[in-house]
Amino acid sequence: MSDVINGAVEVLQAKLAGNSIGATVKFQIEGEGSIIVDSDGVYAGDDDAQCTLTADADTFQAIMDGSLNATAAFMTGKLSVDGDMGVAMQLGALLS
Repeated sequence: MSDVINGAVEVLQAKLAGNSIGATVKFQIEGEGSIIVDSDGVYAGDDDAQCTLTADADTFQAIMDGSLNATAAFMTGKLSVDGDMGVAMQLGALLS
């Protein structure tokens, strides 16, 4: 597992602590791997998900550190969403 994935799992765990989205979401970080967010928490994995968010490592890092809004990333094509857009919007609200 890459350092990017390990670091991202820690950041997401902190950002989402105490919050539940009631769905399974996959973050696909190009060239690094995948992270799953579900009722069990946040962990590295490539499970099936209701919503998959795909971005490169730089875009993902910018979203995590707050320098890039997830909606803006989506609107500019830096973040793609496959699956349930409502779940993606709910998660975006928790990350901002």
